[in-house]
Amino acid sequence: MIIGLPLACWLLGGAPTDMNLPELKGFNFKGGVGVSPEFMALLLGLVLYTAAFVAEVVRAGIQSVSKGQTEAAMAIGLKSGQVLNLIILPQALRVIIPPLTSQMLNLTKNSSLAVAIGYPDFVSVAGTVINQTGQAIEGVLLIMLVYLIFSLSTSAFMNWYNKKMAIIER
Repeated sequence: MIIGLPLACWLLGGAPTDMNLPELKGFNFKGGVGVSPEFMALLLGLVLYTAAFVAEVVRAGIQSVSKGQTEAAMAIGLKSGQVLNLIILPQALRVIIPPLTSQMLNLTKNSSLAVAIGYPDFVSVAGTVINQTGQAIEGVLLIMLVYLIFSLSTSAFMNWYNKKMAIIER
């Protein structure tokens, strides 16, 4: 997955081998990749907003592990890094995964708020197409289908991971 997906994207993109590096020509740079202020505002807003909630979910998950677990791990001679990796995180993940799934789904839905800052995301482009063609039902169905696919795939992956991390009783 780590090697195959980037390789497939590279091949689908025409297997580019050259980089578009910025060069100083005259009084300004030409070439390279430009990032619009709208995209940066969207990116920073979504990242900071979602990161605060994810950090709170992780903090609550770690605090849900009883202090006795940490004390017992220290008593058998584990170092603090080993205590975190071997004792606390495996137990905390069982508490973290469900609210983290909800936050990932919220992030997907919150990305449609890019319209508020003027960034042409999927919803605003579909709205323009609806206005110009008059095919509102098809446009709305397309928006619903894309968000449904994103939400169901995120939920399916996180449910699989949650089942993998669950305690298996005999």
